[in-house]
Amino acid sequence: MLRKLEKVLMRFSGKVAIVTGGARGIGFAIAQRLGREGAAIAIADVNSGASAEAVDQLRAAGVKAISIECDVADEDAMDATAQRTEAELGSVDVLIANAGLHLQGYTKPPCALSNDAWRRMLDVNLLGIVNGARSCRPAMARRGGGVIVTISSMAGYKGENGYGISKLAVRGLTVALAKELAPEGIRVCGIAPGLIGSEEVFASFPEERRQRYVNEVQLVRRLGVVEDIAGAAAYLASDEASFVTAETLLVTGGAFCRI
Repeated sequence: MLRKLEKVLMRFSGKVAIVTGGARGIGFAIAQRLGREGAAIAIADVNSGASAEAVDQLRAAGVKAISIECDVADEDAMDATAQRTEAELGSVDVLIANAGLHLQGYTKPPCALSNDAWRRMLDVNLLGIVNGARSCRPAMARRGGGVIVTISSMAGYKGENGYGISKLAVRGLTVALAKELAPEGIRVCGIAPGLIGSEEVFASFPEERRQRYVNEVQLVRRLGVVEDIAGAAAYLASDEASFVTAETLLVTGGAFCRI
């Protein structure tokens, strides 16, 4: 029944979406979901090889898609991404601001994280979103509106380490951008994932630790999957969420209420 329903839903028919960090993991799952519902997709990722492979998969599934090498921390690169997307796919309707860094030592507390690491993390995790919003804003405004979906983290509600603090800042930025862009009809929403089965999580959390978290912290007794976040992103980016802005949706399997 669910598969039949998914085939019927075409909420993004005729629309264009940029997905930063879209070559794998959560970003690619969101690209697949929006593409399946009719969107043309621009995968913007610093890893050009992985981005090209992702686009090949999308095209094989019948999705119109392009690959763009882009470091979101580079303002000029983000501008070029928006311009190329508009030239090849059409005016941008949706920006999924997913690109982000964990860094190897992301669990270090603030003073233990080097300034170089801080700068790189904030350049990507925070200013990367600003760059994306600034670059896509003109096209969205010309069309009378658009949607930006930021990806924060449940760690942004604790803010105990460098990564969590950067994601706490993303939550604040989501509200600030929503206020700034509302007069142009642009909604800005966020998603704060919990423990999601992605490459980054598998690298950082051994199997035993993942299972303990699922069984002792979450209310839903399974590991989250990237499709859980993709479904939330598709809702927030769609017209069904037209009355939703400045909000960050927790998708954590109920873990947040146990923190």
